[in-house]
Amino acid sequence: MASVLVPLAQGCEELEAVTVVDLLRRAGIGVVTAGLDNRPVRASRGTVLVPDTTLDDALKQQYDMVVLPGGLPGAEHLDADPRIRGVLKQMTETDRYTAAICAAPRVLAGMGLLEGRQATGFPGVLDDFDGIEYRTDAVVQDGKVITSRGPGTAMDFALALIEQLVGKEKRDEVEAGLQRPNQG
Repeated sequence: MASVLVPLAQGCEELEAVTVVDLLRRAGIGVVTAGLDNRPVRASRGTVLVPDTTLDDALKQQYDMVVLPGGLPGAEHLDADPRIRGVLKQMTETDRYTAAICAAPRVLAGMGLLEGRQATGFPGVLDDFDGIEYRTDAVVQDGKVITSRGPGTAMDFALALIEQLVGKEKRDEVEAGLQRPNQG
């Protein structure tokens, strides 16, 4: 079974976090949500999320993908945490997936992981970084790095993650169950 780590920081964007976790679990992917500490997470709009475990405990196992929800100040808390930087570095060195949405691609950019790549994020979040080919697509994949723009693209982002981890057939099956309107 594919496994995904979703770190949850205080002030994360709840729509992005919950959408990713929900859709990946619908696809049968093992998702572990991990708080940066042992407290419930108060998301950016006041929703309280209870992580499955702490980041310290979550990092005792390996994952196929790490997904960073955005939101402020959540993305800033992720960026400031050396454990997050460590797991992202490890994922890159072992050729596994890293994904980030909204303000969180800034974490990847700050580590140089988007240099020479196509990426997207919330408008303005990547403006301070050189060497990134900024795209306005809802979801941008460049190799094993997947980025997305914001809360309105969270469902497209999660479906793209499913496709990479378990294939297009499973993605289509999950999407059909969502009863989304035709995108055409």
